[in-house]
Amino acid sequence: MYNLDININNTELFINRELSWLEFNERVLQEARDKNNPLFERFKFLSITSSNLDEFFMVRVGSIKEQVNSDINKKDYSGLSNKQQLKLISLRAHKMVNLQYTILNRVLIPNLKKNNINFLKKEELDENQKSFLLHYFHSTVFPVLTPMAVDASRPFPLIRNKSLNIGVILKDSEREDQTVFATVQVPSVLPRMVHLTTCDSSVENKSFIFLEEVITMFLKYLFNGQEIICAHPYRITRNADLEYDEDDAEDLLAEIKSSLKKRQWGVAIRLEVDSSMDSRMLDFLQTTLNIHEKDVYYIKGPLDLSFFMKLSSLEGYEELKYNCYKPQTPCNLLGYDDIFEAIKEKDIFLMHPYESFDPVIEFVNRASMDPNVLAIKQTLYRVSGDSPIVKMLAQAAENGKQVMVLVEVKARFDEENNILWAKKLEQAGCHVIYGIKGLKTHCKITLVVRRESDGIKRYVHMSTGNYNDITARMYTDMGLFTCNEHFGADASALFNMLSGYSDAPVWFKFEIAPLGMRGRFIELIENEKQNALQGKKAQIIAKMNSLVDPEIIIKLYEASCAGVRINLIVRGICSLRPGIKGISENITVISIVGRFLEHSRIYYFYNNGNKDIFLSSADWMPRNLNKRVELLFPVENSDIKKRIINTLNIELNNTVKARISDENGIYKSIDKRGKKIINSQDYFCRLAVEAAEQYNEINIVTSNGYDINISSKE
Repeated sequence: MYNLDININNTELFINRELSWLEFNERVLQEARDKNNPLFERFKFLSITSSNLDEFFMVRVGSIKEQVNSDINKKDYSGLSNKQQLKLISLRAHKMVNLQYTILNRVLIPNLKKNNINFLKKEELDENQKSFLLHYFHSTVFPVLTPMAVDASRPFPLIRNKSLNIGVILKDSEREDQTVFATVQVPSVLPRMVHLTTCDSSVENKSFIFLEEVITMFLKYLFNGQEIICAHPYRITRNADLEYDEDDAEDLLAEIKSSLKKRQWGVAIRLEVDSSMDSRMLDFLQTTLNIHEKDVYYIKGPLDLSFFMKLSSLEGYEELKYNCYKPQTPCNLLGYDDIFEAIKEKDIFLMHPYESFDPVIEFVNRASMDPNVLAIKQTLYRVSGDSPIVKMLAQAAENGKQVMVLVEVKARFDEENNILWAKKLEQAGCHVIYGIKGLKTHCKITLVVRRESDGIKRYVHMSTGNYNDITARMYTDMGLFTCNEHFGADASALFNMLSGYSDAPVWFKFEIAPLGMRGRFIELIENEKQNALQGKKAQIIAKMNSLVDPEIIIKLYEASCAGVRINLIVRGICSLRPGIKGISENITVISIVGRFLEHSRIYYFYNNGNKDIFLSSADWMPRNLNKRVELLFPVENSDIKKRIINTLNIELNNTVKARISDENGIYKSIDKRGKKIINSQDYFCRLAVEAAEQYNEINIVTSNGYDINISSKE
């Protein structure tokens, strides 16, 4: 029976987004514990949890603390006030950090030793190693260091956000019963892991020592003639949630540049210290930085585990890494020399990273050189540091084509990179837009306008992920090439809206946030609900990064009560509670955390057998639906629809890397009893390779003269 009493003010229906995020990061940490993962990959997952926590504190915790300090103590949809959230976050984060270092010290480091890779402490060094480090310190480290004393004439220095530092307590030379404090920043320009060479080349091992330990060993050369009482590493995390006034800013670029400088010097919100730190040093740091005891994290090991990401760059040790996977060329493009001809024949679907991102790069490259291409328009949110696409857009402008690029300079933590690229594009002659006031442009779309024998034709690429050739190897995303005239018309209208003062048109295919996307999603959910109430089969499958939007969640609850079967694949934050009796019994929520970052946004609605499928750049979050320019587009090709449905089914049946949520937002491994063992990411890798091999086998047979009625383009 349909429940009419569900309302958005019922706090029991929502899970706090911050606690849900911490639950997600714990799922990442579980991958570091999983002995089925190669050892170096387990270190990667440990590293990711560390960098994730950094960003969480800088943005989410920093923002909540700022509200509390401003006497803003509002409650979220789960009923928790800002102060309550900070208390629960602190408890959960401390527990997580303790677990990180338990895994590191008791499991991962001992396993490294079994593989002849050792991280040594200074007391474990032999004389040859000490001699090597002394030379390394004087030749390489010492010239970079800057010791900074703190006294009446030299105030406590501004410590950069996330920098690793060594605090030093010295005996006061003027007052023997007093001490003074000094600090040394561990230089980030030098390797954190110092490789200890060995005189015995027959020993097949690698030994490392941490750079901060090397500096501590030879501090006497920095504080010549001074008595060092103790030295300990520490690290500060600062509030890095940028604020800028777009309404009053005459130059948005200048405003953002100014705000970026403040990011390094925001209010300190977390202090990480060596667990054995001298109490005098700890008291000094807490007082000076105004850090509360609950914001101090006592670390039993190296501070900041993100550097372990570099372990996998060690040569050899292939057995400690994932098997190398090479993204495959999509079968729909095999046999074509001209990507425009391929798209003209039929829509082309891409599934990264199982299939290569190269066709997207080739699409822009071919357009930049093709004399028949008149214009290229593209949105860029996050691009790589050496982006081939940006270089090709610049080349296209130099070749005389009309090139319009919207570079979103407000993309968090990519502002500097995007500003740099935007300037280079401008210098090459591109028309560059730096975003829209009050909104982030998060949609991913490229439009190529081409003159052909039968007139002007528009080619469009749309995607769930960024135009980033690096992350395309690690993030699962979906993209679509089409030259359908309705998609082309919508793409032109969207770019006109972004670049000028054009009002939103009546779209043929698109739905755009913040204009109509929310309403369209609600309409689609409502349609399933009405079908269920009429006794028809009704189903929703939605895959996204995060589900937070309260209005969407309430609509899903209502649909569930009406009998709609709802399967949600949410990688990260999920504020919806599945399995509540009488509310969400028809809703399941799973999260997949594995080798690749699940990033695609797919929305499936059964629609009385029509099986409508949409791809999007948007999650179901208020920021995506209200404060960003996002794109939702339908998939209409029947073969592509079947492939996406199969993808969703495989992911819903993942028994290896999927975890299922209970009504409290606690995730557990899938019960494998009586089920096939399926790792969806491994499955899609094999599928892409087998498809390419099958194509090649067919080509070999046909080239040998056998009569096989299969087109090489299919």
